[in-house]
Amino acid sequence: MARNEKVTRVIDGDTFMTSSRKKPVRLANYDAPEKGQRGYKVSKDALTTLVSGKTVTIDVKARDVYGRAVANVKVGHRSVNAAMKNRTKKR
Repeated sequence: MARNEKVTRVIDGDTFMTSSRKKPVRLANYDAPEKGQRGYKVSKDALTTLVSGKTVTIDVKARDVYGRAVANVKVGHRSVNAAMKNRTKKR
């Protein structure tokens, strides 16, 4: 079941916090560069632009080994997962 939640902080290009959760949410089927890797800042900035401070719809698909929700995320009708994948293709 999808839930609407407000994004409070973007951690990196595929992970963010919401006001409703104790653990971060990670985008499903997308792997952003880690801190120190090429493209990290661009990826984090792109996710920040898409979701920071906004109410997003989170559809949890799984949990990772760290207990984070792995989810499909939307802003309105726009898929954040797809938008981030498309940005990666353009690099």
